[in-house]
Amino acid sequence: MNFIKKCSLLTAISLAFITSNPSYATAQTPEIFKAKAASLAPYQQRELQDEVFYFVLPDRFYNADTSNDLGAAADDKKRAASHGGLDTTHKGMYHGGDLAGLTEKLPYLDNMGVSAIWLTPVLRNRAMQAGTSGYHGYWILDFTEIDPHLGSNAELKNFIDQAHKRNIKVFFDIITNHTADVIKYKECHGEDGLGWIVDAAQGTDCPFISMAQMAEGNQYTTIIPKGDEALKSPAWLNDISMYHNQGDSFWHGESAVRGDFSGLDDLYTGNPTVVNGMIDIYKDIIEEFKPDGFRIDTVKHVNIEFWQLFSPALLKFAKEQGINNFTMFAEVYSYEPEILSRYSTEAKIPTVLDFAFQGAVTKALIEQQGTEVLAQLFAKDHFYQSNHKYIPNTNANSLVNFTGNHDMGRFAYGLSQSPHNYSEQEQIDRNLLANAMMFFSRGVPVIYYGDEQGFVGDGGDQASRQDMMPSLVDSYNDDDLLATDLTTADDNFDTNHLFYRSFAKYSQLYQQYPALRFGQQTVIYAEDKPGIFAITREIKSADNNELKSNGKYKAQKLMVVFNTAITTQKLSALGAKNNGTLVYRSTESSKANEIAPLSFAIYQM
Repeated sequence: MNFIKKCSLLTAISLAFITSNPSYATAQTPEIFKAKAASLAPYQQRELQDEVFYFVLPDRFYNADTSNDLGAAADDKKRAASHGGLDTTHKGMYHGGDLAGLTEKLPYLDNMGVSAIWLTPVLRNRAMQAGTSGYHGYWILDFTEIDPHLGSNAELKNFIDQAHKRNIKVFFDIITNHTADVIKYKECHGEDGLGWIVDAAQGTDCPFISMAQMAEGNQYTTIIPKGDEALKSPAWLNDISMYHNQGDSFWHGESAVRGDFSGLDDLYTGNPTVVNGMIDIYKDIIEEFKPDGFRIDTVKHVNIEFWQLFSPALLKFAKEQGINNFTMFAEVYSYEPEILSRYSTEAKIPTVLDFAFQGAVTKALIEQQGTEVLAQLFAKDHFYQSNHKYIPNTNANSLVNFTGNHDMGRFAYGLSQSPHNYSEQEQIDRNLLANAMMFFSRGVPVIYYGDEQGFVGDGGDQASRQDMMPSLVDSYNDDDLLATDLTTADDNFDTNHLFYRSFAKYSQLYQQYPALRFGQQTVIYAEDKPGIFAITREIKSADNNELKSNGKYKAQKLMVVFNTAITTQKLSALGAKNNGTLVYRSTESSKANEIAPLSFAIYQM
């Protein structure tokens, strides 16, 4: 008997299953509905744990305004670097999606139960760089205005206003680590700094030079190509001394914090001018647009001392602007909770994207490891406890869960490449189960755009950034999408798609039961092979008032049981002795005391 099984038998938790329930038949099939529960609080009052996120690249979603497809006007000298880059047949170029398109499609997101939209960066980018475009938003030149490919500042405000009218929050993806690649090195790019621009065969990196090497006189000679001297805004960003200028990162040691991110100009975030400048930039954005929060890019590539100043300053400022539940979550690309948690404790950022969760779900459902990999992950949740002045009482419930993203690729792609050679039906079942784990275990769920339409992709990065609107990219359109006969060459806003309907049901359940958002999670069963993984989510009584400690919710306890095996599992393995009530199960079973293969069930205790 393994450790997890032994602990499950020793626990004093009362397990329950239903043996008969007249409402059982109605709990099976999701219906198209307004998924957000009527009790969902107004957006101004909601905590991060209340949200169901939708993460989207605006350029790849929907084009409602073709007049902005080329970005800045060709004769706009100030914004000339933000003109062009449109090629709807190329996966690395602009495709025309915009803020007007997102605004038009708000009902589609609303009806799926989305309560928060996370946009990739929307600030003005360099349109073209090294043969590809800034459609993704991570090559910022101007931190004071919206990229003209997406629309105007006024259109962003309108999008936020329309989202708020639907009780949907809007989160911006922000960057402090780097700007667009403007600074060049004579040793790599030639005397005029144009070497790689005219001759890509020369290479794509400048080897990192350490501080120790620089102290010995080994350093790069910086140069800004003629005409680019005042390309960035605010003006202080054009000062070369505001950057590390040590060459390209190789992602380890000193280079991970001080090196250029694939050539992008790495800001000297240890310099007080940079710290204060970045704080002022994002204060201005909060003041002008009133977003509900930020996702912060490339956080582990910035020194922790920067975050210790930046995060509290912005949280405080947002409250002063009347955004009382403004929050932020960090991208820290690591699968180790010990590393991830440093940024929500030591660095004083409210929470992080849970890459460790993504890794554990991959092990359980793609690699077919035992469900104990999930228990081992959750056993480290204590690392996330913190109680900073501006981040009180945070815990693992505020971690931001996901199954795939725009960098690593989609969960469906991982399934399609598995040596287990899953059938399409098994890929569908495993995809749905992975998303159920994302919704119903601790943490905040994030749907990666297109997942609800069965998108698969051919890998990470550009290969995972398909169009929702009809696509002209051959490498997208040859994909066999899951649970549909459509391809990405079609319009993919199908509200009858199995995944869309399922995610709508998951959202409804998530928002209907506070314990699924705020409840303390306890692992009660796991094993060293594919099979049952069971947890409870419990809000306990507080001072006999049957209220959650924040005074919002009555005591509530749910049990969620997942079956990662391809065979039916008996629930008697859990040692259940008392009766309870079935809330939902994803696949009907002929016997009440069994759980079907690759399915899950939720019980109220």
